[in-house]
Amino acid sequence: MSESKIKNMAEFASVSGISRPTISKYFNDPTSVRATIRTRIEAALEEHDYRPNIYAMNQNRRLTKNIGIVVPYLSDPFFAEIARNIEQRCIAAGFWPTLFSSHGSRELECNILDSLRSLKPAGVLFAPLGRASDRSVIEKFCKDVPTVLFDSDLEGIGAAFVGSDNYSFVAQSVEYLVRSGAPPSFFEMRTPANPNANKRRKAYISIMERLGFEPDVIKVDGEGWAFEDIGYRGAMHVLSEDTLASDTVLCSNDRLAIGFLAAAFEKGIRVGREPDSALRVAAHDDHPFSRFTCPSLTTVAHDYEAVSNRSVETLFELIEGGGRLTSRTEKLFEARLILRASA
Repeated sequence: MSESKIKNMAEFASVSGISRPTISKYFNDPTSVRATIRTRIEAALEEHDYRPNIYAMNQNRRLTKNIGIVVPYLSDPFFAEIARNIEQRCIAAGFWPTLFSSHGSRELECNILDSLRSLKPAGVLFAPLGRASDRSVIEKFCKDVPTVLFDSDLEGIGAAFVGSDNYSFVAQSVEYLVRSGAPPSFFEMRTPANPNANKRRKAYISIMERLGFEPDVIKVDGEGWAFEDIGYRGAMHVLSEDTLASDTVLCSNDRLAIGFLAAAFEKGIRVGREPDSALRVAAHDDHPFSRFTCPSLTTVAHDYEAVSNRSVETLFELIEGGGRLTSRTEKLFEARLILRASA
């Protein structure tokens, strides 16, 4: 390996003895150059430990290979799994994805969109904060940059939206719980961080009324994305006060339910479907850790792969269409009930 550090493609062309246009062609598509040339380039890359600045290369193209991916909270395993699937699809198609997390911050979300402009992305896949988002900033960005929203929708913004059908989530969970035991109370944050939570509460109320039962919504204090802690503290309060109207609790999402299960364990309350259990707990999302809780969590699952694939496919259609679709599209995927030991 050469001890001298190659700073740019011109220097690499000089030391390798291969023309810069040929090297540029290789970096754009390795299969576009002859096998013998490809072997020489790859040997020179190894010798000189050179890696091109892909972003700088892309800025010189009319249409870059950059794809922006923005999620509200990357440490949430749901978004990590969706982002992982999206990244793999983009890479397989020859694009360079860059992943950003807004960490639940309105200001950071706006700053990310501003930074993305400098990358001149071919397109952006964006899961907005929702209630906390600056709608005017996002609307302007989506007019300037081909953008597909996923997971949480801002109606009328972006070329398309791909997500999960929240009514399907709640219909399956409520109908199962009513068939198998007492009608459930609905456990949620007083100030939900994600707009899907509001849709789930409304669906719960509608479905309970349709089935002839009185809805019972339990709102617990807490803001932000520390759902497990909020669920734990809220459940400790509810269980200590003994104010549950039902022995069945349906949590808005799995992360709240994980906190609820921890509180029930600490209070010595047995959760599950067995005859000696005092409480049933179920939730929504099929969080990657939900099958490892104790007891394992009954939940309703996203179709992670379908949402990821359709989001990427829609963005590629948008890019190929010059940044415009004939009309804004919306695709919702139905959920799937996962029966485990908790309910």
